[in-house]
Amino acid sequence: MSQRHIEDTTDESRAPLLDVSDLSVRFDGSDEQVYAVNGVDLSVERGETVGIVGESGSGKSVTALSVLKMLEDTASVTGTVRFDGEDLLTLDDDAMRDLRGDRISMIYQDPGSSLNPVLSTGDQVSETIRTHRPPAGEGVSWLERSVLGNLFRSKDSAIRHEQSWEQTVDLFERVGIPLPEQRALEYPHEFSGGMKQRALIAMAISCQPDLLIADEPTTALDVTIEAQILDLLAEVQETFGTSILFITHDMGVVREVCDSVAVMYAGHLVERAETEALFESPKHPYTKALLRSVPRLEGGTELDPLPGQVPKFTEEPTGCPFASRCEAVNDACYDAFPPAYPVGPDDSPLSVRSRGAVAGDPVRDPPVRRSDRTYDHVAHCVLYGADETLTAPVESPTVEGTDSQVSTSAAPEGSDSR
Repeated sequence: MSQRHIEDTTDESRAPLLDVSDLSVRFDGSDEQVYAVNGVDLSVERGETVGIVGESGSGKSVTALSVLKMLEDTASVTGTVRFDGEDLLTLDDDAMRDLRGDRISMIYQDPGSSLNPVLSTGDQVSETIRTHRPPAGEGVSWLERSVLGNLFRSKDSAIRHEQSWEQTVDLFERVGIPLPEQRALEYPHEFSGGMKQRALIAMAISCQPDLLIADEPTTALDVTIEAQILDLLAEVQETFGTSILFITHDMGVVREVCDSVAVMYAGHLVERAETEALFESPKHPYTKALLRSVPRLEGGTELDPLPGQVPKFTEEPTGCPFASRCEAVNDACYDAFPPAYPVGPDDSPLSVRSRGAVAGDPVRDPPVRRSDRTYDHVAHCVLYGADETLTAPVESPTVEGTDSQVSTSAAPEGSDSR
């Protein structure tokens, strides 16, 4: 796990490097709208690694791309995304181009489609350096910036841009690419999947960014290469004090590399906690379901997969998006998305009792907090409100024949997946 690099005592240094508040993203199609991200609050401290986990379709990558303002024109983004105190959503395209690749970099989940096939890998890394931190006389020309740049690009970058090329070769060596002088001259199709990922990491760290967004950086790699990539990211963080926003499906990787974790489901952030707190005492039913579905090395237990699929919201969502798959669902879950309830390690969920065939109650507000206390661990789940008991709806996904309390308090045993 990484160490946080917070040493200054000034107010500016104590503020999060990245502070996302009430972020919502809607895609407007010809036939329908899709509410992809809904009211997400997220922060990344200086030198911290924050993991974002959740099933495919939960809004993880859309959230990351919103930070860089790289969504297509059909996206409507609201909220605030403050980076080092400045709201990125208010910046124009030129200002964002200056930030991307310089102070904020991203490692994409598909390295094959993220590299330009007609330029050598070294040329692409060198161009990043020459765009944001150019050595004297080695800036990017107007022709390179034009639509014809790929066609008329000089093939002798190693000679014409000697200093940036030396930096590129050094980066290739640092990220573990063998024969870096030779490999820098080769094209993406000559690289393996792991080497393409290393080339992307070299590009991402070439300007020593303050924030590195890693979107599934180890998905297509074997376990040996995965371990090397994770070690490399840890080395980058230790060397440059870089903050990392790490997006992944792999709960084992999360526990190994992240300081804190944000769990997303259907565009909502449903639980946030320090990593050990989340694994030792998960609170939200969705987080518990994720951990129960993780294979364990010791074996002896059957996997408990979560049935159903992440819903696609074509109407503005109301209530908890996990209600349709949750065994602890109750009437309050359908009325409004639950607020962030602070929870401690000893907090137990409220009882949920079936009402049988009784008609539903009127819409009501979510339960209030149990106290004014504050914790780093919060769960958007009414089970952690102040009511003494909650009532299940007439039709719910609970086990058939259950007319008493629905068990929701048991945390998964042995949730460590590595």
